[in-house]
Amino acid sequence: MAGLIKLCVLLMAQFMIGSRIVSATVFTLQNSCSKTIWPGTLSGNGAAVLGGGGFALAPGESIQFPGPPGWSGRFWARTGCSFDATGNGDCATGNCVGGLKCTGGGVPPASLVEFTLANGNAENDFYDVSLVDGYNLPLGVRTSGGSGDCQYAGCVADLNKSCAPELQVIVSGEVVACKSACSAFNTPEYCCSGDHSTPATCPPTSYSKLFKNACPSAYSYAYDDQSSLRTCAGADYSITFCPST
Repeated sequence: MAGLIKLCVLLMAQFMIGSRIVSATVFTLQNSCSKTIWPGTLSGNGAAVLGGGGFALAPGESIQFPGPPGWSGRFWARTGCSFDATGNGDCATGNCVGGLKCTGGGVPPASLVEFTLANGNAENDFYDVSLVDGYNLPLGVRTSGGSGDCQYAGCVADLNKSCAPELQVIVSGEVVACKSACSAFNTPEYCCSGDHSTPATCPPTSYSKLFKNACPSAYSYAYDDQSSLRTCAGADYSITFCPST
């Protein structure tokens, strides 16, 4: 059965553009956490919704989805979820509208991985791991079969353990997530808005620097492009929640 599912994924991962067949990117989502997580998916620009918007992933399990050329969107993990038989319910972190099947993005704080895939073989994909909306779980992205830069992106550190008290999200006495300074204080200097809406007027803050020092290859605030945005051509992507290294 597993072989049949993999074959179906590979067959689905081919699309006709004009008169030529273009292979889709294959996303593999792996749960290396010690508990079940509920990944959420969000697609932009009217692109296909992958995985129905959300699903459960037990420890050690993985799942694959083909991403059509030009697809853009994000993945994140929800934790502490409780859903009934119809999919109604909510989560302690990363919660979304729609219950099990998200119809919108996750509620901050949540660690995100974001993609914009190329429309053709001559173009690059763009991808990043972002803590701009805060952090709830370690997250990493590796490429396979690509060409170009194709660097690792991620945050392996457990920021819940080092989270400043004013940023902590606590459930039943446990720190389950770490807010961004923007989410915690909602001021222009932390949100890069208003008079602070340009790179020149919104430099890193002491809070974003804490995120950046712990996770150098992840976005720590809105204008953290140079060390965080990745490019690659023709790759498949492995997204691991709670990577060990």
